[in-house]
Amino acid sequence: MGNITSVLIVIGIIVLVIALFVSVIPVRLWIAAIASNVKIGLLTLIGMKLRRVRPTRIVLPLIRATKAGLTLSVNQLESHFLAGGDVDKVVDALIAAHRAELELTFERAAAIDLAGRNVLEAVKMSVKPKIIETPLVVAVAKDGIEVKAVARVTVRANLNRLVGGAGEETVIARVGEGIVTTVGSADSHKVVLENPDLISERVLGKGLDSGTAFEILSIDIADIDLGKNIGARLQIEQAEADKQIAQAKAEERRAIAIAKEQEMKAKVEEMRAKVVKAEAEIPLAISDAFKKGNLGIMDYYNIENVKADTSMRKSIGDEQ
Repeated sequence: MGNITSVLIVIGIIVLVIALFVSVIPVRLWIAAIASNVKIGLLTLIGMKLRRVRPTRIVLPLIRATKAGLTLSVNQLESHFLAGGDVDKVVDALIAAHRAELELTFERAAAIDLAGRNVLEAVKMSVKPKIIETPLVVAVAKDGIEVKAVARVTVRANLNRLVGGAGEETVIARVGEGIVTTVGSADSHKVVLENPDLISERVLGKGLDSGTAFEILSIDIADIDLGKNIGARLQIEQAEADKQIAQAKAEERRAIAIAKEQEMKAKVEEMRAKVVKAEAEIPLAISDAFKKGNLGIMDYYNIENVKADTSMRKSIGDEQ
């Protein structure tokens, strides 16, 4: 009886050890790795567990890379995972680049991923270029006519410039600037309408992809239309402004003339007042002359005759 109990205890211990071993070490994953010619030790898998790294996040991408003919190590993938990178995308990008015969190392792919860019999409864009459509760009030719254009830009990702290179927004802004410059330098809007390729050629020749994460393959004008006659509107506005300035100056001259007229009327009234005052003093002067003997009666009659004659002449002139 004692021997049977001892045997059962030993069997229980063995089962417990096996269960503990299986729970700590992903044996199925280890076997799958060995079967795929991926050299990885049990201690390495245990170390991943201790570092709180799920072994499947490292081993499965490593198996895919090995099957695709790539040579990667566990340390490379695990260090990228611990740095916050996406191991699956990096490995898939490396496989896609390898299939397309693109030169892409693990270090560059990891750097692109850690920079916040989708490295897999970048590889796909390197193989299959992407078309970016600009918003409606409005420019004005030298003859004052608005030209509205929409361009389609075919770009290909440049894997060597993805880290630190500008994005799609910069490409769109530069193309829009190129369209405005090209249309603005045209003597007439008819030149642009007759030859839209002129915009594409000049814009493409400016090297707009410099410093960006893309390589511009072509720029095609998808739509072109006319807008307002800015030159005519500016001339109308200028004429209206000139008219208002002329009216203001005329009003100023009118105000000055009215002021001068009022000034002259004031002077005339002042002279009339002086005349009335002088006429009021005449009788006093005549009386004083009589008293002093400076004026005789005949002289007085002569003066009255002159006044009567003057009054008569004035009446005759008014009637005529």
